[in-house]
Amino acid sequence: MSKGRLKEKIKQFNAWRLAHLTNQQFLLLLSIPTGFLAGLSAIVIKKLAHWIRDLVLRGVQAESYHFLYFVFPAIGILLTICFCKFILKKEIGHGIPGILYAIKKKKGEVSKHSMWSTIIASAFTVGFGGSVGLEGPSVSTGASIGSNLGHWLKLEYKQIVMLIGMGGAAALAAIFQAPMTGIFFALEVLMIDLSLGALIPIIGASFTAILTSYYLLGQAVEYQAFIAEGFIPSNALYYIGLGLFAGLISAYFLKVTFSMEKRFKRIESLWKRFVIGALLLGLLIYLFPALYGEGYEAINSALKGDYSPIFGNAYLARLQGHEWSILVLLAGIILLKAFATALTFGAGGVGGTFAPALFIGAFSGLFFALTINYLGIGELDPAKFALVGMSGLIAGMLHAPLTGIFLIAEITNGYVLIVPLMIVAALSYFVNRIFFKHSVYTNSVAEQGVEVTHNKDVSILSMMTINNLIETNFSKVKRGSTLGDLIPVIAESRRNIFPVVDKDGTFCGHVLFDDIRSVMFDQTLYSQPIEEFTVLPEYLIHPEDSMEAVVKKFQVSGKYNIPVIEKGKYLGYISRANVFSTYRKTLSEISDD
Repeated sequence: MSKGRLKEKIKQFNAWRLAHLTNQQFLLLLSIPTGFLAGLSAIVIKKLAHWIRDLVLRGVQAESYHFLYFVFPAIGILLTICFCKFILKKEIGHGIPGILYAIKKKKGEVSKHSMWSTIIASAFTVGFGGSVGLEGPSVSTGASIGSNLGHWLKLEYKQIVMLIGMGGAAALAAIFQAPMTGIFFALEVLMIDLSLGALIPIIGASFTAILTSYYLLGQAVEYQAFIAEGFIPSNALYYIGLGLFAGLISAYFLKVTFSMEKRFKRIESLWKRFVIGALLLGLLIYLFPALYGEGYEAINSALKGDYSPIFGNAYLARLQGHEWSILVLLAGIILLKAFATALTFGAGGVGGTFAPALFIGAFSGLFFALTINYLGIGELDPAKFALVGMSGLIAGMLHAPLTGIFLIAEITNGYVLIVPLMIVAALSYFVNRIFFKHSVYTNSVAEQGVEVTHNKDVSILSMMTINNLIETNFSKVKRGSTLGDLIPVIAESRRNIFPVVDKDGTFCGHVLFDDIRSVMFDQTLYSQPIEEFTVLPEYLIHPEDSMEAVVKKFQVSGKYNIPVIEKGKYLGYISRANVFSTYRKTLSEISDD
């Protein structure tokens, strides 16, 4: 079928559905294919990465081949770089931040290749041992499927954003077989505005994705945890301590991640970044094999109270049996995992930070409980604290406390730990926000001048751009002109402000009609230079200003028009009325309110 005929068919279908279906009914209908495709993509990513991992590790457990832990991550990252550079010929970048940027600045438009390229790249990176996760790429792939489906059907921006949320929620729900986790992730991380009408299609997509996961994988829980005993009220103080500890560890992870990202950005050569990152990553994994890959097996061991994965080679195995060595190695694994994840990204790998958050959370909870027990100030269940620690790191690193709470509640098939989960997640989130305004996902988007927030005013302002608000139909006056030269300009203009510029476009000030109203017919003054009537405005707008700063300038100054200047050059004016009308238009595009 030709493109022209396909477009005509889509046009006919849209005409039919507008006549027979409401928007909510149509989105509910689309939740089925979106949930199926997003769930399927998440399963494919997991299966492909695990198949590669099993293939490369076959026979490597022998001590004589342990050095391959140093080599394999570099091979995976190299394959990822070659795939992006020579086959895809585009950068993939970090998945979920890219989705957030697309929602805010690109009308929800995500590249078509994002529906499949992240699957291949992340499978190479993680399958060969890169110390990142697959949940983030799965969510971004599902969201990309939703975005492209919406654009293919020529839907409105509001509906496309809903499809992005449906795809992202469905992918996460399929991975963990946890529907509420997917829904809260869409609310907290993807910032989908969930009215009651919007909630139903996301539930439909999550339900479809889970059925797909059940059919293809069975009821196989990603992380296996058995809770023999629920919350013990007398341990509440220990959970408060774990919440504070998890918040500090999550802040440490963000500090390492953000600083390492900046360091690698300063290295211009792609291959130099690869060599430095891969060598350091290989060294870390060689010394501490528990850092290899997404850490699925290590997390499951921690959830049983088993810390044996930290003794991953012959040198470390000699330290078994010493309490101090267990605590030191656990602390080292927790602290070094942040560097291993940052080095994987810095070297050119593709993956996510969801699994590292779970890994660090499990081992942080284990470390906390064992420390309390060794000090003799309590008798805590290490497995239970490892489980609750995962919730704390998700809440802190992702700024998503509800996601952390319901993920652990769902994978344990019950809510017996709901009270400690709430305590730890809330405290961890609170502590992290003291140090960091932005999460691991929103920081890079914020550095591009886009605020991702639940504050609707700030969110809408971040979607507006200064360049689209500039009005240029102001009649300019050349520097050196006279009042007499200005009179015919006034006669032809519909504006009451006249910017004064020199021959190279440099802004020299402006003439206000109200200032010359009383003298404009006095011909004896026509020979006076225009500079006599020119004023320099107190407030100027620059293209790099944020929209919040622009609005504040209007509020403080009380002006109706403020000039826009770039490096001293006059570009035009922004009016208070245009800002307000654009705000209202953007609000109507993203919300049903």
